[in-house]
Amino acid sequence: MESVIKQIENRFKKHAVVDVRPGDTVRVHQKIKEGNKERVQIFEGLVLRVGRKESLSSTITVRRVASGIGVEKTYLLHSPLIVKVEVTKRSKVRRNYLTYMRSRTGKSARLTSIDFDKKINELPEEPVKPTDSNTQTDQSDKSDQNN
Repeated sequence: MESVIKQIENRFKKHAVVDVRPGDTVRVHQKIKEGNKERVQIFEGLVLRVGRKESLSSTITVRRVASGIGVEKTYLLHSPLIVKVEVTKRSKVRRNYLTYMRSRTGKSARLTSIDFDKKINELPEEPVKPTDSNTQTDQSDKSDQNN
């Protein structure tokens, strides 16, 4: 029997999350709400860290250099504000946390890229959930058969 906490967590988890690893270059599509308008903002950068991968509170830390200044953002993967995470490039790394990349600039900040199958990281459509109307018609059919 599952604990109550696990049941609640499973209700809020996304049905599928992209396999993201440290060293990946990703594009994170995030919903931004300004006043009564809503738009999608894309943030592209290097994944420095993946935290609590199997949990509801799984996070990724993404870093990019914008106008000569390093910007890091931490995203909750199961957040409803995250529309999509695309892996654009995968690199060979031997560490789980790439915090040493913060001090690197120029050619020393390069990582060796490896080939990977981009189709694996495409998420399937959401599974179709049965609606209440289908269950009501099934029950009415059974009651008709009993009469």
